Amino acid sequence: MFIIRLKPSFLLVLLFSAGFATAQELPGAYKQDINGTKLSFEMQGIAGGQFVMGSKKGKADEQPVHAVKVDPFWIGTYEVTWDIYEPFLYKDFEASNNIGAVPANVDAVTRPTKPYLDMTFGMGKEGQPALAMTHYNAIQFCKWLYVRTGEFYRLPTEAEWEYACRAGTATEYSFGDDASKLGDYAWYDANSEGKTHKVGEKKPNPWGLYDMHGNVAEWTYDQYLPDFYAAVAKDKAANPIAVPEKLYPNVVRGGAYNDIAADSRSSARLPSDPVWKQLDPQIPKSNWWFPEAPFVGLRLVRPLVKPSKEFIDAYYNKAPIKDF
Repeated sequence: MFIIRLKPSFLLVLLFSAGFATAQELPGAYKQDINGTKLSFEMQGIAGGQFVMGSKKGKADEQPVHAVKVDPFWIGTYEVTWDIYEPFLYKDFEASNNIGAVPANVDAVTRPTKPYLDMTFGMGKEGQPALAMTHYNAIQFCKWLYVRTGEFYRLPTEAEWEYACRAGTATEYSFGDDASKLGDYAWYDANSEGKTHKVGEKKPNPWGLYDMHGNVAEWTYDQYLPDFYAAVAKDKAANPIAVPEKLYPNVVRGGAYNDIAADSRSSARLPSDPVWKQLDPQIPKSNWWFPEAPFVGLRLVRPLVKPSKEFIDAYYNKAPIKDF
């Protein structure tokens, strides 16, 4: 992994998932079984390639538009649902749904503190996107999957997310520029009735990914830096990433059920915000939950080239940054 420190507030990592691959390399779609359970989830293969990131019509933090190369990867066909998230959340629930005893290495994974309120916010669980987890919580879920499956799952980088969302398009949405068609592809403020919906009920984007423009917004790994694009725009960036070094803000993408159409565009960026925890009565505040962010979820990525064990351990085992 090659790291370039641009200036104190920027960290650009090149070759994040190993050497760049050509656009002809398309990983095949597959279903991942979660070992020891009857649960599974679907992953879609995304060929590596180059695209133009950002939007000239968007907000200042979406500019300048710039060429980006990404390596091939797999990404979740759907947002992570409560069906596969809840066994990670509750050890007793996992044990009751496990085939046989829960392995010791799985049992040893650090779990979230049990939330003091209903984190579904009454919107339902079966087939519904899991939500309101912190950035740290989302990464620890990926670690639980790694221990369960042996495969390295992680959050998408911001560049990977936009590349997958655009699905080869250069328009404001993956289906074009006409926001009036958004309801065919997304649950957003105009059609959601103020709640999430089961994943996969709307049309997919051209690469077979569902709910990229709505339902719940989705974590990326990146630190939110409003002027990051300017730092990487001079040269064709390969797998750019703003490595998170602070608790806030990180980048959330994709728009949610309570967002307007403009905030559901392929290039729209949202920074996480400490106000998402202002109802949390704990001191210090929880590392695990955002009680005022029932609109944030996640989607999994798996790089085509599996990193070294040292890289994987460093990714999963970074100590949480204490909240205030």
